[in-house]
Amino acid sequence: MGHSHGPVDETGLTRPELRRRKAARRRAVVLLSWILGPLALLTAVAMVLMFPGADTAPPSVNSPYSAAPGASIDSGTVQRTATEDCAVSSSGNPGSSCFIAYTVVKGLGEVPVLVGSDIVQAGGVDAGDTISYLNLSGLAAITGADHVGPTYVFMDFVRTVPMGLLALLYAVVVVAVARWRGLRAMVGLVGAFGVLAWFVLPALAQGQSPLWVALVGSSAIMFGVLYFAHGFSARTSTALLGTLFGLGVTAGLAAWAVDAAALTGTSGHNAYQLLNMTEGMSLSGMILCGLVISGLGVLNDVTITQSSAVWEMYELAPHTSTRDLFTSAMRIGRDHIASTVYTIAFAYAGSALPVLLMVSLYDQPLLGALTGVELAEEIVRILVGSIGLVLAIPVTTAVAVAVVKATGRPAAIAVAPSVQAETVHGEAANHQLVEHR
Repeated sequence: MGHSHGPVDETGLTRPELRRRKAARRRAVVLLSWILGPLALLTAVAMVLMFPGADTAPPSVNSPYSAAPGASIDSGTVQRTATEDCAVSSSGNPGSSCFIAYTVVKGLGEVPVLVGSDIVQAGGVDAGDTISYLNLSGLAAITGADHVGPTYVFMDFVRTVPMGLLALLYAVVVVAVARWRGLRAMVGLVGAFGVLAWFVLPALAQGQSPLWVALVGSSAIMFGVLYFAHGFSARTSTALLGTLFGLGVTAGLAAWAVDAAALTGTSGHNAYQLLNMTEGMSLSGMILCGLVISGLGVLNDVTITQSSAVWEMYELAPHTSTRDLFTSAMRIGRDHIASTVYTIAFAYAGSALPVLLMVSLYDQPLLGALTGVELAEEIVRILVGSIGLVLAIPVTTAVAVAVVKATGRPAAIAVAPSVQAETVHGEAANHQLVEHR
């Protein structure tokens, strides 16, 4: 006869054991609150103190796409295209061959829009395309002199309809598959871009510390996105704690790598324009901030997935030991690490494909090409982001196992004795089969 310390409920636990588990659950929740609460408060206070003010904002400059007095930017639908001899081309050479897109404009009829050779070579303009063009027909009234050169010049394609349809399809697919949680994730994404637009970018433009801007902005995004999309729970808090750890590692590595690798940020075609538009902004600091923010999505992915994996395995096998649970979860984590490293590398390679193609055409050693100014920033971004997410996985797994053991309900699903006996017998048979093999 076994000795019992009290009546046993439907979960198979005595009342003292239930009280001990409830106490452990409260301690785990309190511990997470004591860690994440101050971090959330520090993030909010830092954001308030660092929030860019209108009095220190850099002066606004005219958009490079704005038209000069007497000119306007109009749009219309291409009716037909033709290659014709033109009296004066865009380069000023008489008798040049020009590609003309005859565009129907409401109130103006059909106007001949000159299309540049680069656009023609890249794919050209076809009938039915909606384009925007620079209308110079009003310059003569402003300058008092006859306009010389093309009157209507191609500027860009109008992409409102296809991009709008693609965004709508994305929203429908996400909501159809993920349902309410997918909708909340998209709303959280809008909030994340709001933090970028109203805090991170203005703070960088005003010359604030890029490291602190990246840490505060990224932490605020993660607090909002994770809790809004996944709800307030110990599982979400565990993932958030692992995310913040990976974020700190990434920020520290990024600060060191930008200085050690001498990433100046002057290789891009917008670098000097940014310097002229802002006062005190550091281009290398902008790279540092970009290194931190670019890894947020993948870092959030691995931590929330790893935390959920621990919880799901625990629900399926609630009596698994702490060591076995951690070992099993890390097997998933290692597979996730391998696939995520590929994801990061190929994502950056795809975005930098023109640069890769240009560098491949240079006659230079491979090591010189990889460490040159064109590719160094992308390679550092891959390495820094990968190290941060790889280290975040074991930390998230360890925290998740500790929390789930304290807060979980190991026997929430009552199992009949016959089923338990059958399960034990099956496990023993499987073990014997493995030993035989």
